[in-house]
Amino acid sequence: MPAYYLEALTVTLGICLLMAEAFCSTKSKAWVGVSAIIGLSVILALMFVAIGPQDKPDAAWAKWPLWNFYQFDGMAKFYKGFVLVCTILVLMMALDYRKILSRFTDHPKSEAGTGEFYALPVFACAGMMWLASAKDLAGAFVALELVTITFYIMVAYLKRNVGSLEAGVKYLILGALSTGFLVYGIAWIYGMTGTMSLATLATVPVPADRLVGLLFGIALVLVGLGFKIGAFPMQVWIPDVYQGAPTPITAFLSVGSKAAGFVLLIRFLEPLLMHETVRGPVLMLLLILACATLIFGNFAAIPQTNFKRLLAYSSIAHAGFLLLALAAWQPNSAQSMGSISIVSFYLATYLLMTLGVFFIVAQVRIHREGEMVKDFNGLGKTNPTLALALTILLAAMAGVPLTAGFVGKFLVFTLAIDAGLWWGVAIALIAAATGFYYYFKVIRAMWWLPAADSTPLAMPRLSTICIGAMTAAVIVFGLWPQPLYVLLK
Repeated sequence: MPAYYLEALTVTLGICLLMAEAFCSTKSKAWVGVSAIIGLSVILALMFVAIGPQDKPDAAWAKWPLWNFYQFDGMAKFYKGFVLVCTILVLMMALDYRKILSRFTDHPKSEAGTGEFYALPVFACAGMMWLASAKDLAGAFVALELVTITFYIMVAYLKRNVGSLEAGVKYLILGALSTGFLVYGIAWIYGMTGTMSLATLATVPVPADRLVGLLFGIALVLVGLGFKIGAFPMQVWIPDVYQGAPTPITAFLSVGSKAAGFVLLIRFLEPLLMHETVRGPVLMLLLILACATLIFGNFAAIPQTNFKRLLAYSSIAHAGFLLLALAAWQPNSAQSMGSISIVSFYLATYLLMTLGVFFIVAQVRIHREGEMVKDFNGLGKTNPTLALALTILLAAMAGVPLTAGFVGKFLVFTLAIDAGLWWGVAIALIAAATGFYYYFKVIRAMWWLPAADSTPLAMPRLSTICIGAMTAAVIVFGLWPQPLYVLLK
């Protein structure tokens, strides 16, 4: 099956779900989410039999001009699978979040306004899949805007919640600003090199009189992509949007949108770093961004009392670690993992940890009507199993040994030390130590502080299975990360 069928099927699935939801008058809209999960699971299975033009060069479709804009290599396959798994898990979270969705869209006993909520992530998933196969800056920009516009709607979806509407407005304004930076940067790069093809950028000569203009264009693109990945100084939208958006969408932004931004950043940087004249300034800029992002994300998280807001600053901090891996740019080799593989490994473990935490946050929001750190007080008594799972996941995010989070951070530190980025390593060590404080603040609240509400917190079966599976995976990959290494080859 040609690889481009994957995105075509995903978009078709989204359209079919929207049409079916519009013409079916059922009271419950859960079937839309279930159908989306089943459809995306089928597409995920088909991904393993999809092939690119290099696998069947004699086929008529392999000679289409489409392949000037689309590629299907190992990295594309990994990230397509990544976003499909992420979207499936987000939709599962949304199914158990229906009580909150119905309250703030129509009224508590009606799901009339929730149907589109299960279809929109499918379109965002399609855009992220296209980004993973980006081969041209113009095509990458269109795919990125499909993702961003979908998130504009989903962030502000709780139309009867002031926080969600405020988050939507802020995300829209800053998203439009970042789009302007991105387009202007692409225009400068095209003007300096005469091409928007990422493959051609590696071979285009860069005369000395055009070097400054090219670097200016690269800096503008990095600012635009910094919005997508939550890097300093374009991180200002993250805390308010994470706090105000529906929890499943916050999780989707934190994991799916960040991964999409990083895969495009890697596609963009890889050819440019082959130019010796460009390589040094770009890596220095990445190092500065990484250090500033690490400092801001970790230290700003310390005084937070809202758990979703704390996770927002945590997301910024993790972006700093990922940028540090890119600043220590090393190609993959048979003996060691390079920057691309380490970033991909880190994101895979980040998916497990973060989505697991957000599943728990969603349930606390439903049962205790709050998302403050104090709402987790006494969780160890009202639901010890859930508290234990959250303890393991937060410990992994902090980088405690024998967890997948520790392995990801260890690989980043190893790469930075090999590259001699000692300032970056020092700041990352301080940032990692700071992370222990604000993550363990939540653990303290669960196990040591008394609960305001001693009612046992009952968990839906779907969320219980997802949380259990992700918590177990965090431990397994912390002890035995080789299966993830195999996927990255």
